[in-house]
Amino acid sequence: HFPTIPITRIDRDSTRRKGSMQAVIDKVHEGGAQILVGTQMLAKGHHFPNVTLVGIVDIDSGLFSCDFRASERMSQLITQVAGRAGREEKPGRVLIQTHHPEHPLLNTLIQHGYARFAKDALDERQQAQLPPYHYQALLRVNALDEQAVLAFLNDAQQLISNSDTQHINILGPVPAPMLKRAGRFRYQLLIESAQRKPRHVFLKQLLPELEKLKSSRKVRWSIDIDPVDLF
Repeated sequence: HFPTIPITRIDRDSTRRKGSMQAVIDKVHEGGAQILVGTQMLAKGHHFPNVTLVGIVDIDSGLFSCDFRASERMSQLITQVAGRAGREEKPGRVLIQTHHPEHPLLNTLIQHGYARFAKDALDERQQAQLPPYHYQALLRVNALDEQAVLAFLNDAQQLISNSDTQHINILGPVPAPMLKRAGRFRYQLLIESAQRKPRHVFLKQLLPELEKLKSSRKVRWSIDIDPVDLF
């Protein structure tokens, strides 16, 4: 559509070599790149004074995700990317592609800014008993053999059923959102509590027992305290 306009790609692959990112930035400032196509790397604090139009493609994955923090990351990305447009005297414009323009969090972000969005998002998390109002730990398990993962998790559930879970909620086990990565099957089990201390006491008792399981030798497993994502 723009046969005479120079287009530059900016992502991890195109800037892998040493000095390549700076070369691209210099090219932009010299006017040799007038359309930039890239990933969120474009949002990371770069100063492009001649950029006046920014397009963000398909943000719906941030609005509807199994990870409750997805909308938070989406809003941060929109705010950062929007900051690339109209940084000096020239006015800027931001176009957002979505199938759900009526989404309340998206409209709050656009009409009232990030501070109001954050307040509404925190209210939702409090009602849903999610962090930072509840405390989580994620048992991640993976192996080349899916049955080995399931066997370990079955043994882990038996241990948990014999433990004091009065102030603990157990969710799962379930397949990870990306079930298979690098040839390994991935499952997880979520541990929640309204307070830190019961979670700490529970894990302190559980971890040594998990290490004793014969099934643990056939898998890789870890406990992620206060996980920043559920993938």
